[in-house]
Amino acid sequence: MKALIYKELKLAMHPICYVFICLFPLMILIPSYPLGIGFIYILSCYPILFLGANKGQQSNDLLYSTLLPVRKKDIVLARIFTVILMQLAFILIQCALFPLALLINNSIKAAAENPADYVVPGLGPNSFVLLLGIAIIGYAIADLIFFPIYYKHGKSIVMSTLFTILGFVVYIGLFTVGLPYIPGLGFLNSLHIGIQFAILGLALLISFGLHTVVYHVSSKRLEKVDF
Repeated sequence: MKALIYKELKLAMHPICYVFICLFPLMILIPSYPLGIGFIYILSCYPILFLGANKGQQSNDLLYSTLLPVRKKDIVLARIFTVILMQLAFILIQCALFPLALLINNSIKAAAENPADYVVPGLGPNSFVLLLGIAIIGYAIADLIFFPIYYKHGKSIVMSTLFTILGFVVYIGLFTVGLPYIPGLGFLNSLHIGIQFAILGLALLISFGLHTVVYHVSSKRLEKVDF
């Protein structure tokens, strides 16, 4: 498994994926930008990783992997682990940038003639930990859509990417931008930090459970693919 993950990171991962992982978290620094929207952009790495501009599907990476002396389910597990690493790296960079984003937003808001114009739409900075929990579950749902579709035939890049991004956009838009505006749910922007961390812990458990389903379903589908 260690060798497969090394192969994913050194051969399958296109360099532009690393650029995206480091670049897109910077969107959190945009004043009054919805914090939840930035989580969408890591999904742009999926087609690059699987198709890969002469490094993925175009060079028959999946066929090459199946010819190696490894189990097909280990190939799926290594790819899932690689995607989770991308997601975690993206989230950790956003967490590191959050204090700076908060400082920038507060500075602009304090200097503005009308501070109300610089309120972050949806879940704001006070709910950042809650936002992380929502995003982690969203990524697990995205993987639950993407991997089974892709591994059904081993080449369904367009369909899997389209449904994954569409599903995640609807999910993240509803739960991070729209949810606080529903009557009676405004308290989400002032939720106690302890409750937010409890939700984050629950989100990690849910994500683990969903990724277990992703692994079992995807590996069974890949077993049936005839190359």
